[in-house]
Amino acid sequence: MTRRCVVVGMSGGVDSSVTGLLLKQQGHEVIGLFMKNWEDDDDSEYCSSRQDLIDAVAVADTIGIPIEAVNFSKEYKDRVFSYFLREYEAGRTPNPDILCNSEIKFKAFLDHAIRLGADAIATGHYAQVREQNGGFQLLKALDGSKDQSYFLHRLNQQQLSKAMFPLGQLLKSQVRDIAREHNLSNHAKKDSTGICFIGERPFREFLNRYLPTTPGDMLTPEGKIVGKHMGLSFYTIGQRQGLGIGGGKESSGEPWFVSGKDMAHNRLIVVQGHDHPSLLSSHLSAIDMHWISGNVAETARAYAAKTRYRQANAPCRIKLRDPQHASFTFDEAQWAVTPGQSVVVYDGEVCLGGGIIEQALA
Repeated sequence: MTRRCVVVGMSGGVDSSVTGLLLKQQGHEVIGLFMKNWEDDDDSEYCSSRQDLIDAVAVADTIGIPIEAVNFSKEYKDRVFSYFLREYEAGRTPNPDILCNSEIKFKAFLDHAIRLGADAIATGHYAQVREQNGGFQLLKALDGSKDQSYFLHRLNQQQLSKAMFPLGQLLKSQVRDIAREHNLSNHAKKDSTGICFIGERPFREFLNRYLPTTPGDMLTPEGKIVGKHMGLSFYTIGQRQGLGIGGGKESSGEPWFVSGKDMAHNRLIVVQGHDHPSLLSSHLSAIDMHWISGNVAETARAYAAKTRYRQANAPCRIKLRDPQHASFTFDEAQWAVTPGQSVVVYDGEVCLGGGIIEQALA
């Protein structure tokens, strides 16, 4: 294997720590880089960046690699958080982790690493890169329960050409075993919740700092008012918790779920029962399509796609209206398809790309 200079994004967690360790063992010149992406109300109660930096420095010392900290909070606020707020204000549910990968970890971080003289960057993502026919493919990880290709689907050829994912062939249990065997101080550290600026804090409380509450009616598809909402931005399709409405004397006793938003009239549509028809969609339209290879997938060919990270890949057909817009038809109806989330396309183990869900259709 050719010795390379690799800058590793070290978060203080076990995955990125083992990533640095493995690359060091493979003989690469490894430099650790800790990214600080959030400064507003960064306190120990909800956002653990101070402790994470301490953990990352301790691990780097154990491994025997240099580490530096870099502040990308301005880039994060400009490129990720502003989009996050715009989407919620419009009644959609964005996935900032996906934008963080394409705009921060594989753009701002990559640019910084190249300025340091790096040949490649590495992260603790569970995914794989394969070079084939002069191009680069993004593949699912061996550990299907931890696969993170969904969050990486907006990467391009240039970004993938510089990316290394050493954990792609490992199970999470093996990663923790490696960390323990090599006395990494964070071997048993709990996995992060993802978005530091939210952390473990109550989501509505956080969002209310930036977006106004505009209360309105909760009603059924038939028009019956069953409660009040605090503002459409604070709810997402498929949400069950926090609705504040019980079964009622005439109800079936089944739990309530958010099934839609009437933005024009500030109404939240709710239904009873997990499998209510209003929560199931066989079709969706997507915008801002991105194909990793740079090529548009063949129209109407059978693929598989997922409409949220934790859902399984589902067989579907894609009809391309133009390079940026596509329609998806699923063999089986999908649950709680949510505007603002991403639909990600797979051909077997290969992640082809995806787009932003515009509208769910029955």
